[in-house]
Amino acid sequence: MAGRGAQRLGRTGEDLAATHLAHLGYAILKRNVRVGHGEIDLLARHGDELVFVEVRLRRGGDAAAAASFDRRKQARLRAAALGYLVGQYGDDPPPWRVDLVTVDLDRAGRLLGIDVLPSALEDDA
Repeated sequence: MAGRGAQRLGRTGEDLAATHLAHLGYAILKRNVRVGHGEIDLLARHGDELVFVEVRLRRGGDAAAAASFDRRKQARLRAAALGYLVGQYGDDPPPWRVDLVTVDLDRAGRLLGIDVLPSALEDDA
């Protein structure tokens, strides 16, 4: 289980991502949606698509945030998204995708950059 510092840092990343996405025209619908054993960081609408957003944050320049969204994590998010769709829409889900938002902070916690990678799931994840 994550400690308070990690939870606070994760919340900061989600706040920054939500604000950035809103500026790009995304409507943030929900945060931290629990589905089975998975969690969806942000649920948004962008145009006519429902968007499941994974937020990855790295602090201190150790590694790029996107590198931490590996196949295992992609598979978990895909399962959570499909579970949400079935639970909410049954056999008639809206168009959807998974976007990855990377948030990079320096060691002092200053924002270095935010990137949005639409349709971030690998085909065979």
